[in-house]
Amino acid sequence: MADGPSRPVDREVAAAALADHDEAHDGSFATRLNWLRAAVLGANDGIVSTAGLVIGVAAATTDRGIVLTAGLAGLAAGAMSMGVGEFVSVSTQRDTERSLIAKEIRELREEPEAELAELAGIYQGKGLSPDLAHRVAVELTAHDALGAHAEAELGIDPDNLTNPWHAAWASMVAFTVGALLPLIAIVLPSVSWRVPVTVMAVVVALAGTGVISARLGDSDARRATLRVVVGGLLAMAVTFAIGSLVGTQVG
Repeated sequence: MADGPSRPVDREVAAAALADHDEAHDGSFATRLNWLRAAVLGANDGIVSTAGLVIGVAAATTDRGIVLTAGLAGLAAGAMSMGVGEFVSVSTQRDTERSLIAKEIRELREEPEAELAELAGIYQGKGLSPDLAHRVAVELTAHDALGAHAEAELGIDPDNLTNPWHAAWASMVAFTVGALLPLIAIVLPSVSWRVPVTVMAVVVALAGTGVISARLGDSDARRATLRVVVGGLLAMAVTFAIGSLVGTQVG
């Protein structure tokens, strides 16, 4: 008698598991998150590194041309560095994902029963009964064997691997945009105002990237903002001190 009433419920659970599987393989969110992460990181680095550079140079000299040249050089070098670094990093991740998928394909071809039992064991570990876990594994395998096993065992969507070009371009563009803010802030004002204006502009910009990064990571916005703002202020203080010391010594 217990088996009869439970079957409709079991079918609903199995259908829900299949729906969750399909939703998990919609890689659009993961792809967006990948390049958004790279963009936020690039913008933050562009703001902090360029602000530290131009404030350090401004502390050493009042020559607007030297400050602008140093800032542009730092912007170009930093943008290229961020882009290449992201491309290499994400390419390595993509190569690893491809290797794992190739291994999974081989195992599905050579040991299908063992792979089915492994998938059932994963769902059983998530709380399904042995019988229901087996039926879910069978249905998911029949629907998309590689997708089901790759998602459950590896957390990878074979149809949406990480894209190194997306991350590289997002990082480069974001770094450039972030770097332009302190560069403009240091060049436009008069000599007496350029450092205070730059510091204020950087604090506001870093607060913005802190809030965005916190929302992307679903974390405490205040803590993330405070962390990034304090880090930026510290970087500018150190480079300003170095620039003042070097400017005094050279002068």
